[in-house]
Amino acid sequence: MPEPRLWQLTAGSAALGLALAAVAVTAAGPWDSGQRTAERARAAAPVAGGAHHAPPPPPIAPHRPAPAPSAAGVLPALHAPAVAGRPATRPADLAATLVPLLADPGLGPLRTASVVDTATGTQLYGEGAGTPMTPASTVKIATVAAALSALGPDHRIPTTVTATPDGRTVTLTGGGDPTLDPARLERLAADTARALRTRGLTSVRLTYDTSLYEGPELHPIGPNENLAPVTALMTREGRLDESGSGPAPRTADPAADTATAFAALLTDAGVKLTGAPTEATGHPARAKAVAKAAAATAPTEPAATSAATASAAPAAKATTKATTPGAGPAPEADPLARTYSAPLTDLAERTLTLSDNDLAEALARQTALAHDLPASFEGAGKAVRAELAELDLPLAGARFADGSGLDRRGRVSAALLTTLLTRAADPAHPTLRPVLTGLPVGGFTGTLSGRFDTAPATAGAGLVRAKTGTLTGVNTLAGTVVTPDGRLLAFAFLAGRTLSPYEAQPALDRLSAALADQG
Repeated sequence: MPEPRLWQLTAGSAALGLALAAVAVTAAGPWDSGQRTAERARAAAPVAGGAHHAPPPPPIAPHRPAPAPSAAGVLPALHAPAVAGRPATRPADLAATLVPLLADPGLGPLRTASVVDTATGTQLYGEGAGTPMTPASTVKIATVAAALSALGPDHRIPTTVTATPDGRTVTLTGGGDPTLDPARLERLAADTARALRTRGLTSVRLTYDTSLYEGPELHPIGPNENLAPVTALMTREGRLDESGSGPAPRTADPAADTATAFAALLTDAGVKLTGAPTEATGHPARAKAVAKAAAATAPTEPAATSAATASAAPAAKATTKATTPGAGPAPEADPLARTYSAPLTDLAERTLTLSDNDLAEALARQTALAHDLPASFEGAGKAVRAELAELDLPLAGARFADGSGLDRRGRVSAALLTTLLTRAADPAHPTLRPVLTGLPVGGFTGTLSGRFDTAPATAGAGLVRAKTGTLTGVNTLAGTVVTPDGRLLAFAFLAGRTLSPYEAQPALDRLSAALADQG
């Protein structure tokens, strides 16, 4: 049995580690009333989606971040008066630190960088900062920022059931919510059955409408475990296994599968269906009208407070609306019941933390709808660019080929990413705050949970918050870091023609961790 001193030392080290982690994460990003927004709603729904950010790790013993080495860098930030007089990070000093790290062969022949002081907007370091590069999943920062700017943090995505004037046909209309889950679908069916009984209807025909989205459903990369066919109606992102995030087998027809499941739930609720569900010959204008009507009655209550009910809470608030016979002219599509996603602020955070590709494509299309553009890959790209232009961002050479970053034709610059992050940190843009709070925490959460575990990158564990990006030959990292004197720096490092993520990712981690020592 270990000696008492050893137990005391172990307990003390664990307590110190927890304290440092708490301090670091508190300093690293905005919090609301002492609690991160998505931790109130636990990321909007059952965890879902995400790009495959790296191949399976090589068979080596894992290392966890050691808190003690970062103590000297974290603790001074607690004493703001003592460090307020320190000079800001000087560009010359930063260049001396970053230039050798950027020369790492693991970053390949193409590498760009930008580091900005978010308090002043001053670029402290730049290497090809304005050069458009393939961003991979770091483009999700732009996707999320555009959606928040266009729609606001309280926007919710609806799924609606409507009836024809004679009540003989009901239609399940997708609003573009990939977080719809079986529990919410079951409640939607129960609400629909009650509305039908109120009208004296017990037998109906079921159709489903996906016409809110236009253009091809398949991403240019083709069928892929990182992304389901992009359709306005789906359940659990079309996953065919029990996974909640990352790559997974996907159904080829998420909408038809969802309609089939809904039909079975209606039957269980006592509704007799005539025939199997069929796809409605809808039109985007009708689907948009249904979505706008749903938005007008969306609940405004805060999201649920647990992971198990985050996505279900909006369903509990779903509107069940019956039309009294004879009360007046029946509308073309009379709403029977609706269910809503969690608020956009929570969807945005989950998109970034988990690098959720399905949700990113959905948010890009929501932005297109807000701009009255087709909800397609092309329309979404135009809408994202238009929305970012309104934020006065450096868009020279930028191309938003998709919302997720899986399309290699996408282009953004390091300067665009750091300017976006700076806008999100600006008190004048509180709507963009989830862009920062959704970033994974180095060594602890999301796509950075398994990184920053080897010295010298351990200096960034808990202090670096960043969005990862990984495609074959492309490795990127963009986010924020807190310096020892409490300054918040925004950074973006983009590397192309990399040979291996096992070399590129640690090099990127070392770059961002080096910023944690500046001050």
